[in-house]
Amino acid sequence: MAFFVDTALVYEARVARDLGWVRGITTNPTLLAQSELPPEETLRALAAVTPGEIFYQLTAPDLEDMLAEGWAASILLGRQLVLKIPATPVGFQAVARLSSKIPCGITALFSPAQALIAAAAGARYVIPYVNRTTNLLGDGLALVSEIARLLANSSTEILAASVKSPEEAVATHRAGAHHQTLPLKVLQAMSEQELTGLTVAEFASKGAGIHF
Repeated sequence: MAFFVDTALVYEARVARDLGWVRGITTNPTLLAQSELPPEETLRALAAVTPGEIFYQLTAPDLEDMLAEGWAASILLGRQLVLKIPATPVGFQAVARLSSKIPCGITALFSPAQALIAAAAGARYVIPYVNRTTNLLGDGLALVSEIARLLANSSTEILAASVKSPEEAVATHRAGAHHQTLPLKVLQAMSEQELTGLTVAEFASKGAGIHF
């Protein structure tokens, strides 16, 4: 399983990298708009922060422009790039044309049928929105579970997004997600537990160790 940080802020990407167990960075148009830098400069800066995968989401509305935008992103990010392509009819067309040359993830996915099409088109990842699906349709975890069953013999993997708490992250993994992308604050919260802190403090006050 791999964790990604969901951000386009360079300082957050650095903090996530320094955790030591975050594999890469996912962005989207909304996150890129929050950066003080233009999108191209932001992506270059993020690429300098991590050696891992960087997800860039296409914004073009039609197929030919999607393909052109995808190749422009490939020139910008090289082997680090994973294209995020919306789960629309034209988006699936773009994945079918690009996935043999550029790794692709189908994003904004809300149904098992869309996951099947994504796999058939050659997507490396499907990206269901867990919390948003729960809010809009009733059960995001059930969606992840159904997709996991459908893609069990596929090379397409589930990268869960819209995960809002450590508890939801655990439940999402249990439902069958291979990977997750989380906000920095959720990544940080996953490694924290009050009782662990109290126990470590007790060791420090009562225990002994080597001198260095």
